[in-house]
Amino acid sequence: MPRKPADPGHQRARGGASLRFVSAGGRTRLADLHQSVPLRVLFPTPEPGEPPVAAVVNIAGGLAGGDAVGLSVVMAPGTLATLSTPAAEKIYRSLGPQTRVETRLSVAPGAALEWIPQETILFDGARLARRIEADLAPGARIIMAEILVFGRHARGETLGHGSLLDTWRLRRGGALVWADGLAFGPDPRAMLDNRFGFSGAEACATLAVGAEDGLAALRDALREQGVAATLPRPGLLLARWLGGAVPLRREMGAAIRLARSRLLGLPAALPRLWAC
Repeated sequence: MPRKPADPGHQRARGGASLRFVSAGGRTRLADLHQSVPLRVLFPTPEPGEPPVAAVVNIAGGLAGGDAVGLSVVMAPGTLATLSTPAAEKIYRSLGPQTRVETRLSVAPGAALEWIPQETILFDGARLARRIEADLAPGARIIMAEILVFGRHARGETLGHGSLLDTWRLRRGGALVWADGLAFGPDPRAMLDNRFGFSGAEACATLAVGAEDGLAALRDALREQGVAATLPRPGLLLARWLGGAVPLRREMGAAIRLARSRLLGLPAALPRLWAC
């Protein structure tokens, strides 16, 4: 008797990208690049006064349940670069498996990195497990910004079911400086609608800045803009937002402009990638 063929499995993405920047003649240049589907890295010509910009592109248009991607960035001593995305990342409804995203950032002495991707949108039914790790050497600086949007609000969709596990780790000189985690599911509304949780917010955002000096002045400047910025420990500034997706993006952008100009000496402007 012929055997019944097994049900075909869904095709899943397994890929990522790794970059290493070095300093040559006082300028930052790309030394190594490895990339595999679905990630590609493009290098648009930076505006005057801007460092090299790397645009991380998901050529699949979004990530589904069971997909797993990783990104690694290494900044050699004395380098400065910006990493962003040309559009929001979309996490599609899952049929069961989690979507896994892992980012590792390593910044050497005297180097600086901006990690400022555009927002991540969780479709209804998405199941995302994301981990971000940053390792700073003494004298290194970093600006990290992330926005999470709960549902496609322009289409009237909210995040009614699904899950999220979002983990951050920041180390300096091998010592843990900051650990943070956010988890909910399979009923995300229990937390998102709770007035002691997200209080019905469409989106949330985090700005983390690591530096050995200049953070107190940056905190005060952010507070003058109405941002609830804090210094939970020496060498670390944190700011958080809850609210509508559109105003939150605008407020986050203003905070990034201020942070990059005061901390890195860059123009108080967002990369052109953010203009779309």
